[in-house]
Amino acid sequence: MYIVAIAWMFVVTLMSVVEATASNGSVLGAIMTFFLYGVLPLGLVIYVMGTPLRAKQRQAQEDSKE
Repeated sequence: MYIVAIAWMFVVTLMSVVEATASNGSVLGAIMTFFLYGVLPLGLVIYVMGTPLRAKQRQAQEDSKE
C-alpha cells in the first residue's frame, strides 16, 4: 500500500514543480496542487485503508483488559 502512496506523492510533486516553473503558473498554484491532489486525498485514503487495523488493535486492547 505504501509503495502506491509514495509513487502518487512523487507524481504530485512533479505536477507541483511543473506548475511552479511554468510560464503562466504560480507558486500558490503549485502549493494548492500539492495539497489538493496529494496530501488531502492521500491522507484520507490511508486513514480509510487503516480502519480495519485500528479496529483490530482496539479489540485486542479491550480483550487484554478483561
